[in-house]
Amino acid sequence: MQALAAAGAGADFIGLVFAPSPRQVTPDTACKIVDALKKEQPYVEVVGVFVNAAAGMVNRMVATCRLDRVQLSGDESWEYCREIIRPVIKAMRVNRSNPPGKVGRDIEYGMKLLKGRRPIILLDTTADGKFGGTGLTFDWELAGSIARSFPVIIAGGLTPANVPEAIKTLSPWGVDVSTGVETKGVKDLNKIKKFIAAVRQSDARS
Repeated sequence: MQALAAAGAGADFIGLVFAPSPRQVTPDTACKIVDALKKEQPYVEVVGVFVNAAAGMVNRMVATCRLDRVQLSGDESWEYCREIIRPVIKAMRVNRSNPPGKVGRDIEYGMKLLKGRRPIILLDTTADGKFGGTGLTFDWELAGSIARSFPVIIAGGLTPANVPEAIKTLSPWGVDVSTGVETKGVKDLNKIKKFIAAVRQSDARS
């Protein structure tokens, strides 16, 4: 099982995609993966990835599949985030038309609205109307002020080759990878191991 292999290689989080995508899993499959992970790798957190789904549906999947966190990769509002019963990872996009100052103010508003429930911000790219999974990087320099002010996960086009530079540039709370460790659309354990090794080495140097 790819999820167990990734966890065994040292991943701290395993993402399960519930949104329409080539990577989408059914609730039944998700539950089986979570059961296996909880048994073999109990300290690895499982994150359910959703895009503009009804909050009730998200919470049902959280309860049914025992998800640890919820990643919201669409354009869900902060008010929506208040309805989710697990810690939230909220995807946001930084680009020339959505500059860091504007994004930072939006995050500050969300932090106040959620009060003690401090979300993690996932900075990602978007292209052709897709919410993530594009395999494209964004301008990391643009996100510097956000990464210094809030806990962020960097996503979008990361690979074993470029993740050290992303970590050096932004010192993020975490990094997220999907396309960058695939071969012909399938997770490649060798690439996963290389990616995690690159991240650990960068952490050790910082």
